[in-house]
Amino acid sequence: MRTLIVFLLLFTVTMDASDFKKAEFLFQQEKYTLAQPIFENIVRSEPSNYKAIEYLGDIAGHFKDWNLALKYYQKLKIANPQNANYHYKYGGVLGMKAKEGNKFAALGMLGDVEKSFLTAIQLDPKHIDARWALIEFYLQVPGILGGSEKKAQKYADELLVISPVDGYLSRGHIQEYFSRYLKAEPEFKKAFEMGQSKTTFEKLYNLYKNKLNQSKKAEALKIAFDTKKNK
Repeated sequence: MRTLIVFLLLFTVTMDASDFKKAEFLFQQEKYTLAQPIFENIVRSEPSNYKAIEYLGDIAGHFKDWNLALKYYQKLKIANPQNANYHYKYGGVLGMKAKEGNKFAALGMLGDVEKSFLTAIQLDPKHIDARWALIEFYLQVPGILGGSEKKAQKYADELLVISPVDGYLSRGHIQEYFSRYLKAEPEFKKAFEMGQSKTTFEKLYNLYKNKLNQSKKAEALKIAFDTKKNK
């Protein structure tokens, strides 16, 4: 009898692990509607499976169900108050809800959005995404409500120390946001020279082609990037 109980327990654990891997694979393949019910079943049997809860929050966010995503992320940050990423994700979803929802209701959310990102940085001083989020927050929020180019620049400068490519990209983004395209160019160029990634290429290429109307520079950049990529 004891052997049977042990076997059943091991079988259950194996099945749970198998289900999680299956759901995780589906999530990675962006098959969210297939992954979601599996994660939900896992959470029903394991209410403290925080990774499954996080995936459910990510799925809800993908489908722009901000209220459901907030429910999952709030549960995570309450249960794990020292986890920087949970605060970051909560702030991100709350920001999207504020941006797309009722403008009057949004006013009451801005403080919590900012606080969530700042908390993420306090918990993880090298959190890159939280700094990007704060840069966007300070650029888009009106000055009377706390927006500030100076504050945005502060976190871009911090990124420059933590991750130089992100630092140059964010500095270029600030200049581009205010239509200072000539000042954005050297920042994006430095980011591209250091990163040589698709993201850094696209930022500089888009600046040349669509903002500075320098099609020859854009085409030369594309040829050089494609040539290096195909070597």
